Amino acid sequence: MQREYIFPGQLIQREAELKSQFLSHVEFVPEGERIKQCIQCGTCTGSCPVSFAMDITPREIIALFRAGEIQKILNSEAIWLCVSCYSCQTRCPQQIRLTDIFYVLKQLAIQNKIFSKTIKVHQLRETFLTMLNEYGRLNETLLMIKFILKTNPLKGIRFLPLATKLMIKGRLSFRNKGIKNKEVLRSIIKKSKEISLPVEKFKPSYKEDAVGYKAIS
Repeated sequence: MQREYIFPGQLIQREAELKSQFLSHVEFVPEGERIKQCIQCGTCTGSCPVSFAMDITPREIIALFRAGEIQKILNSEAIWLCVSCYSCQTRCPQQIRLTDIFYVLKQLAIQNKIFSKTIKVHQLRETFLTMLNEYGRLNETLLMIKFILKTNPLKGIRFLPLATKLMIKGRLSFRNKGIKNKEVLRSIIKKSKEISLPVEKFKPSYKEDAVGYKAIS
């Protein structure tokens, strides 16, 4: 096995690759280059309604990016707990589009199959998209059944008493007929994936294999 040497201020190969992928995605975020202007004031964390439940706060995520700890970010729960309220983005004094950057991090995690071991939000996303593509509409009951069976079937037993009460009252539906012309919807989704996104006119300059302020100067 070839030994990899680590030099001060330089990333290891794996982190450099993840950072390169991340920066290539940031190019498609309008004004994504503003991430380099973060002053670590913590306004994003103070504004976030779910920061109390995050293992890494929004402010710390940018600090970890500067430190070259991309894999630690992707392994965190934080990016999947974001509720897209845009409070951090609207209140940031540097106008950093943090919520949009969170979406970039989610895509990067999916592409590299790097997920948090404690929460399974990415699997809920996959189940959601599969059902939407198959039927054209959602059935919340079937969505949660499929999600529970995929993640932790035994844990679903505790929901049986509640499910029984809801069934008696006719509040649960197990039918999902889907929409008409599902093939048209699928072709639209397929076509949307082929559309090329516009790249920002002014590309930020980064050093992909460096850490700290050297990486964003």
